[in-house]
Amino acid sequence: MSEPLAPVERVGIIGGGQLALMLAQSVQKLGVRCTVLDPNDACCASAVCEQIVGEYDDPQALKQLAECSEVVTYEFENVPAAAGEVIKPLKPIHPNPDALGYAQDRHVERTMFRDLDIAIPSYRAVDSVDALHAALDELGTPAILKARTLGYDGKGQALINDASTAADAFSSIGSVPAILDQFVEFERELSIVATRSIEGDIAYYPLSANVHRGGILRVSKAPARDVSEHLIEQAQHAARQILNRFEYVGTIAVEFFQIGTGENATLVANEIAPRVHNTGHWTIEGAQTSQFENHMRAVMGMELGSADPIGHSAMVNIIGDEPRKGALESMPEAHVHMYGKSPRAGRKIGHVTLNAPSEDELDALLERFTRVIG
Repeated sequence: MSEPLAPVERVGIIGGGQLALMLAQSVQKLGVRCTVLDPNDACCASAVCEQIVGEYDDPQALKQLAECSEVVTYEFENVPAAAGEVIKPLKPIHPNPDALGYAQDRHVERTMFRDLDIAIPSYRAVDSVDALHAALDELGTPAILKARTLGYDGKGQALINDASTAADAFSSIGSVPAILDQFVEFERELSIVATRSIEGDIAYYPLSANVHRGGILRVSKAPARDVSEHLIEQAQHAARQILNRFEYVGTIAVEFFQIGTGENATLVANEIAPRVHNTGHWTIEGAQTSQFENHMRAVMGMELGSADPIGHSAMVNIIGDEPRKGALESMPEAHVHMYGKSPRAGRKIGHVTLNAPSEDELDALLERFTRVIG
């Protein structure tokens, strides 16, 4: 069993985007300060943190971050593996950087799922057009081609409805090593967010139901409606297997497809995110302890807070541009979080959380919110 850390006054965060911003905000009430490392001197988190301007794999910048922090964490999964190797001899770094390599490569990630006996879609690894054609012969169409690395928010993916378009699809993702997923006829997308402490305790948040359009998350609702105990146990089991596999410390998200309904419903895993996650943003107002605070509590060696929900919540991403002037102000029930990012097509520049005592009241509130923002 690991020894808890001494009281922590400063946490170093690799990455300075909106997740780092919300991580830092979550521990201000605990008197904990944060320093972020980010190449953008106007990164989101610089509004509330001290910043070291530097690349994520710059050894000198990483050493500077370690020197001013008692413990180091990161806000996104594409941190270069070398960063962890620089930090490890100097200060504790959580979560285990080994988890990064699995999340950064879809084929390696799927292999891990299979090794842990976690259900996944049928897939094949492909690295050429010929290999893609062979995979399509086995899996059939429709199928989804996904770059093995650096794919997010729908980037690096192509839907193949006809094998004759294989070469174009492979070219569209950059002709890079990929996986081909057999298309899954799913009822909905669900995810679980969970936090594991240094002592190995795990706090599970309720499953959220997620709606994506254009490969980008639009809405998450939690607790998800009509989720059986079987599905909850299946999701928690998958999260627990992964967390314990890496002796993971911090927050993780696991995304699933729900296949079937009622007693026949089951989950297949899609991917993990070894960090706080967009589908858990509702927890800031909608849970006893947010995913951000629990992540920081875990990496600082503190006892975890309760992950129990407060009523029912919906998180709506603000994408591309801000709502028309005055729209959000006209709805006091909306908890608005803007990230300080300039508008850009497809870019998440903020989110809004809505809370209600019941599912039906939340649906009504969400419908009214949609009308208000146009």
